[in-house]
Amino acid sequence: MGGSVTIPATIRLFLVHGQPAGLRTAEISNWTGKAVAAPRTELKEFAQREELKSPGIYFLTGVDPETGKDALYIGEAESVVKRLPGHASKDFWVSVAAFVSKDENLTKAHIRYLEGKLIERAQQLRVHLVNSVSSGGARLPESDAAEMDVFLEKVLQLLPVLGISHLSKPVNRVAEKHSLLYCHVKGLKATGNRTESGFVVYAGSQAVPNDRPSAAAWSRERRAELLSTGALKLECDHLLFTEDIEFSSPSIAAGIICGGNTNGLTNWRNTDGKELKALEENET
Repeated sequence: MGGSVTIPATIRLFLVHGQPAGLRTAEISNWTGKAVAAPRTELKEFAQREELKSPGIYFLTGVDPETGKDALYIGEAESVVKRLPGHASKDFWVSVAAFVSKDENLTKAHIRYLEGKLIERAQQLRVHLVNSVSSGGARLPESDAAEMDVFLEKVLQLLPVLGISHLSKPVNRVAEKHSLLYCHVKGLKATGNRTESGFVVYAGSQAVPNDRPSAAAWSRERRAELLSTGALKLECDHLLFTEDIEFSSPSIAAGIICGGNTNGLTNWRNTDGKELKALEENET
């Protein structure tokens, strides 16, 4: 589970009512698992699915009303449909996705192991979890653990297809030095690159220590958040990224580095000094 899943896969997605965000199932070729997802408005139909009477893991997604942040709940149950009514009092979630085994080989120990691994991953990625108690998972025989690790990789491969990207890691560091992008400001240097869902700034990158007077509120808040979590730390005369952080765009990434609004398409350049804007224009 160290990196992003890159194994090619054929995914079969079935829209039960013909709606992309409605009740749907998802399967991967030659895999014994199956996913079922639905919005909260179709919870009745979701609960009538025969396969969800089996043991499985499930995800509740929505927005924390107190913080405005995307929130995630990860759970396990010997019967998914019997467990869901216990979450009726949680008002944050608007959708649910569950994973079960088509051959009914998942045991209580298996799903506790999966839940523990998923919560551990969420904590590593600093996902906003609303779980009241962190699962310690379960110990499994070596062969069972290896089998569940494969099951877990398939779950992580399907989650973004179902609209749950919380547990997706940024694309791995690009190996070829010439394809990296750099942002220079006041003698400091940051390294980054495009990802499938935004722009990643790599660990070891530097940023200015203070916000510009003209910095927008979102920029100040994001930098403060990164400092509070330890993703950014103050060095002698600059801030240092202690881990890879993905942002939604090159401009937001550059704005965090420069301490205020800036154009990422011109600030990010390759080793030859060519701007990201020009690089992408040449690709089209």
